[in-house]
Amino acid sequence: MATIERVHVIGVGPDIPRTTWASMPPQFMLMTIVQVFDSDGGVGVGCTQSYGSGEYDFATFESIRTLGQYIIGKDPSNIEARWRDLHTYITPTAPGAIAAVDIALWDLAAKKARLPLYKMLGGSRDSIPAYASTAELETTADYLDHVEEMIADGFTAIKFHAWNVPEKDLEMLTTVHKKFGDTVTFMHDAENRYDFNGAVKVGRALEEMGFRWFEAPFRDYDLASYFRLRERIKIPIVPHGLWLMDLQEIYHHVSRFPWDAVRFDASMSGGITQARKMVAIAEALGLPAEQQSWGYSLIQGAAIHVGLASPVSSYFELPIPYDAYEYGIVNPIRCDENGEVRAPDGHGIGLEIDWDAMKRATLAEYDCKSVDDL
Repeated sequence: MATIERVHVIGVGPDIPRTTWASMPPQFMLMTIVQVFDSDGGVGVGCTQSYGSGEYDFATFESIRTLGQYIIGKDPSNIEARWRDLHTYITPTAPGAIAAVDIALWDLAAKKARLPLYKMLGGSRDSIPAYASTAELETTADYLDHVEEMIADGFTAIKFHAWNVPEKDLEMLTTVHKKFGDTVTFMHDAENRYDFNGAVKVGRALEEMGFRWFEAPFRDYDLASYFRLRERIKIPIVPHGLWLMDLQEIYHHVSRFPWDAVRFDASMSGGITQARKMVAIAEALGLPAEQQSWGYSLIQGAAIHVGLASPVSSYFELPIPYDAYEYGIVNPIRCDENGEVRAPDGHGIGLEIDWDAMKRATLAEYDCKSVDDL
C-alpha cells in the first residue's frame, strides 16, 4: 500500500494584468498550489486561491501548514477518509485549504488509475457549454467591443460583472442586449451589492430581456431578501456561491429554495469530495449545480472535471481575458468554435504545468510537518 510521504505548499503570485469587479481595487490573486507525494513516486497537484485588494492574502496558504500532519503516512487512495482527517479540528478549518489538499489527492488517484479525472468521477459527458465571465470594464462601449470579441472566440453565452450600481448596470445591460441579445445567452452577476429595490428593478428588466439568470443580488446569508425577491420576479435566481461553505449549511439553505440553483467553487469549498456531495444535493432537489470557476487555470481544471461528471450542471464559467488567468499552464482551457470546453488531454486533471514559470513567481513555499516532526 502506498502512503503519503510529503505535502508541499507553494504560494504563487504572478505579475499579470490585474482585473476587478464590483468597483473594487485591482485584485491580487494568490495561487496556492499543493503537491502530495506518495511512496510509489506519484504526485498529485491541487490548488486554491485567495483574493486581495492591492496585495496578496496569505491566510489560506498558511492554513494548510498544519493540515499535512493529519494525512502524512496514510493511504492516499482512501480520499473520503483523508477528507475527514482534514476536518479534525474542533473549530472550522479554511475550506479552501482543505480543498487544495483534497483536489491533489483526486489528481493523484486519477493519474495512478490512468484516467482523466472526470471519468474516474463517473463521467457524464465529454464537453460542456461555456460562458465568458467578464471583468469590470470602464464603459458601455467597452462592453460592446468585449462581447463582439467573445462571440468571435466562439462563446454563445456571456455573464456580466459590472459596476454594481443598478441604474448604471441596467443601462449597459440593455444596450448590449439590444445589439446582441438575439444571438447570445446573457447572465448578470451583481456580486452581492444591490439593495432590494435595485434588485427588483434590474431583475424585472433582465426577465423581460430573457436573461438566463440573475446572480447574487444579495449575500447568500440574506435569505429574507431572496424570498421577498422571488415573490416579485420570475427570472431564475442564482446564489453567489462563496458565502456558504459547509455542506450541512448549504443543504439547510438550499432545501428552502431561496434560489433556482446550487452554486459552489470546488477549489474554495472543500474540494472535489464536497463538490460531488453538492451535486448530489442539487440533483435530489431538482436543481442545477452551477460552479464558480473564476480564477487561474488550476482552479478551472478541478472545476471542469466536476462539471463533466455532473449530470445537472448546465455551464462552465471561463474567466476572460484569458491571459490574466493562464499563467504557468502550457495547455489552458479554451472555448471551442461551438461554445464548449473539454477537459485537458491526459490523466488526472491533465493540465501541463510550467514549473519554471511557477518558480519565478513563487512568493513563499514550505513542507507540511508530519506528526513525528512536531
